[in-house]
Amino acid sequence: MMPPKELMDYTPGFLREADADELLEYLLQHVPWQQARVMMYEKEVLAPRLSAWYGERKIRSEDKRTPLPWLPPLLELKEKVEILTGMSFNGVLLNYYRDGNDSVAWHSDKDTIPGLKTEIASISLGQERGFDFRAKDNHRNRYTVNLEHGSLLLMKGDLQRFWEHRIAKSSQIMNGRINLTFRKVTM
Repeated sequence: MMPPKELMDYTPGFLREADADELLEYLLQHVPWQQARVMMYEKEVLAPRLSAWYGERKIRSEDKRTPLPWLPPLLELKEKVEILTGMSFNGVLLNYYRDGNDSVAWHSDKDTIPGLKTEIASISLGQERGFDFRAKDNHRNRYTVNLEHGSLLLMKGDLQRFWEHRIAKSSQIMNGRINLTFRKVTM
């Protein structure tokens, strides 16, 4: 079973392949990637991916990173996403999955004021990866969206409230992938 259609929109080819290739190379060369320390099972560990946060304010109050000033290509992409979605965003989290060993565990995003819906526009660049979803009330209720190079996945409504998502580790040989998640943070 898949989440209700009103909770997400998937747009393959949101970016032309040449534009997606160019943006991927630009970000690999110009972003000051960091490996964040995160809490997992009451223990601080290094996140199994690299990341960077661009925006007007911290992504979370406990985040030690200072928001980076917008890069021109990120602002252009933000405007394009906002035009398509009709939503506004004030930050973008970039995650760089270097190979199949990099991942993100099951989670729901909680970057807004509690009780408000969290809309996230997610753009994928590079290696296609499976993006897994599972219902919080029944973990057997799950499915996968293969996120293609240049695609846009809009997570909206109550998706974060009722579903979790992840990028699992893979034993397959994989190239790098960058994911850009445009968000509206209010903390």
